Amino acid sequence: MTKTRLLKPFLFLFSLLLLSCGEKKTEIQNKTTETSKKPNIIVIVTDDQGYGDLGYHGNPIVKTPHLDAFAKESMELTNFHVGTTCAPTRAGIMTGRNANRNNAWHTIAGCSILLEDEETMAEVFLRNSYQTAMLGKWHLGDNYPFRPHDRGFQEAFYHGGGGVQQTPDYWNNNYFDDTYFRNGVPEKTKGYCTDVWFDEAIDYTKERKDEPFFMYLALNAAHGPFNVPEKYEQMYASTPLTAIQKRFYGMVSNIDDNFGRLVSHLKETDQFDNTILIFTTDNGTARGIATLKESGEVLGYNSGLRGTKGSHYDGGHKVPFFISWPNGNIQQKGKSNDLVAHVDLLPTLAELANLPYTSKKPLDGKSMAATLKGEEKDSERMLVVDTQRNQLPEKGRNPSVMQGEWRLVNGKELYNTLEDVGQQNDIAEKYPDQVKKMQEFYDTWWKSIESDIRYAEIPVGEEAANPVLITIHDMHTADNLPWNQVQIRKGEAHPNGFYSINVVEDGAYQFKLYRYSPESRLGLNTSVEKIEGTSFMDGLPEGKTLKIDTGFIQIGNSRFKSDAHTSDNFIVVKANLSKGSYELKSNFLTQDGTELSAYYTEIEKL
Repeated sequence: MTKTRLLKPFLFLFSLLLLSCGEKKTEIQNKTTETSKKPNIIVIVTDDQGYGDLGYHGNPIVKTPHLDAFAKESMELTNFHVGTTCAPTRAGIMTGRNANRNNAWHTIAGCSILLEDEETMAEVFLRNSYQTAMLGKWHLGDNYPFRPHDRGFQEAFYHGGGGVQQTPDYWNNNYFDDTYFRNGVPEKTKGYCTDVWFDEAIDYTKERKDEPFFMYLALNAAHGPFNVPEKYEQMYASTPLTAIQKRFYGMVSNIDDNFGRLVSHLKETDQFDNTILIFTTDNGTARGIATLKESGEVLGYNSGLRGTKGSHYDGGHKVPFFISWPNGNIQQKGKSNDLVAHVDLLPTLAELANLPYTSKKPLDGKSMAATLKGEEKDSERMLVVDTQRNQLPEKGRNPSVMQGEWRLVNGKELYNTLEDVGQQNDIAEKYPDQVKKMQEFYDTWWKSIESDIRYAEIPVGEEAANPVLITIHDMHTADNLPWNQVQIRKGEAHPNGFYSINVVEDGAYQFKLYRYSPESRLGLNTSVEKIEGTSFMDGLPEGKTLKIDTGFIQIGNSRFKSDAHTSDNFIVVKANLSKGSYELKSNFLTQDGTELSAYYTEIEKL
C-alpha cells in the first residue's frame, strides 16, 4: 500500500476538522457582528395606566396576559417614577430634565409646550445614525417648531393636544376611524386608535429590518374619554366596577392585546433579541380605583398606593417599568428597587446604545445602565416630583422628595415606603435629620431651576409655518379653559388670557377668528347636532349658538377690530405688525357687545 493511500483517511479527517473550525469561526464572527450591531429601541408609554393596572402587580380583575408574560421575562424597576400628569412626564422622557425647567409643568394653558432650545431624545438618536419615529400622543406643542417632526422625529403620526378629542385635535375624532396628523398633514384612518398606533408600529419595523431605529410609541389610551371597542367593555360586564371603570379596564386589555401583537411580530422577524423594548406609563391610574360616594365602597385596585393621577403621593407617580434586551448585557428576569425616573431614560438609553452623548443643559436624570446590569446600588440619590398645574411653578407646591424608600411630602410629611406602601404613617418627628437632609436637597434643586422658568413663544410669520393655527388650548390663563371639544361645543367657557407669540418679521398680517375648528367648516353661529353615545362610547353634546357679531385682536397695547362679517365660518382682522415678542388676545364680540374668546385663531403673514 502506498504512502498516499495510507494518508488519504487522515487528510480527509483533517479537512473535515478545518471545515468545522471554519464554520465555528464564521458562527462566532456572525454572533459578534449581531451582538455589536446597534440595538433597536422601542419606548412604549401608555396614558393614565397606573402601577396597579396590571395583573402582574396583583390586580385580580384586569386581564393583561401579554404584559404579565413580558414582565416575567424582563428586568423590572420596582421604584420607577414619572411626573404626576401627562405633559410633564413626556417632557422629562424627551429631555432628561424636569418639566419645571422647560415649560411643560402643566397639561394646558400654554404650559405644555416644550421649549424650542431643549434637546430631545429623538435628536440625539437621529444625530447618531438612528431612524426615528413617533406614534400616538405627543402633547408637547401643536405648532411649529414644537411638533414631533420638528424635534428630531423623521416619521411622526399623532393626534393633536393631550388626547384624542381635545381642542387641538381633528374635529369630531372619537377614537374610531379618526383623522390624525402625519408629519403635520391630516390623514384619515380606519379602526380603533390603539390598534392604529400598533399597526403603524409594526409596519415601521417591517420597513427597517436592516438599520437601527428609535421608536417612541406613546398611546392616548387609557385616557378619557373612555371609548373602547364593545367587546373589551363586555369583558368586564360582570365585574364589580363602575361603568366607566369597565371601559377603562377594557382599554387596558386592548393595549395588552396590541402589545402582544408587537412582541410576536418582533420575535417572528428576529428583531426581538436586539431590541431594547421598554413598557411604562405616564402617571398614576385615572380610573383603576374608585370610591362610591353613597356607600364609601372602594372598587378596583391600586396596589395599596396612596393617590391617583395628579397626586404627589406615590399613587400619582410610581408606575410600571419593564425593559427587555436579550442580546444586551442588562439583567433579564430581574428586579431592582433603586430609585429611577423618567428623566433617566435619555442618558441611560444613550449609554446602552453606546452613543457619544453629552447633555447641552444640566440634567435631572442620569444614566442608570449600571442598575440595569445589576452592577450598582445608589441609596443616596434624591429626586423631586411635584404637581404644578398652574401658570408658573411655585416653590413648595405639592412636592415629593424621594430617596430610596424615603418620601418627604409637602416639606413636612416623611414616609418609608418599604414599611408603609400606602404612606399612612408620618414619621417626620422620629427622623428629623432625614427631613432636614431631604428639604435641603429640595431647596438647592429649586434654586437650580428658577432661571429656566419661562414661557414658550409660538412663531408667527415664520416661512416654514405660514399660516399658523393657534387654539385656546394654549391660552395662558388661570380661568376655566375649554381644553376639549365637548367644552368647545357647549360654548360656556370664555377665559380671559393671552397667547405668547413671536412675530418673526415686520409686515401685514391677517387673523381669522373661528368659533369651531377650521376643518369642521361650521358657521360662526351654527348649532352643531348632538351625537348620541353608547354603552362603550361617549356621545357629544349639541353645539351652542353664541350670536357672534364681530371680533378683535390685541397685540401688546395695540387693538385691531374687524369691520364686519367677512365669512360664515370666521371673522377676519388685519393688522400691520412689527417684529418682536407679544401677548396676543383674540376675542369675539356678540350682538349685545359681550366679549367672548375665539377658540381658534389662524394667523397669516400676507
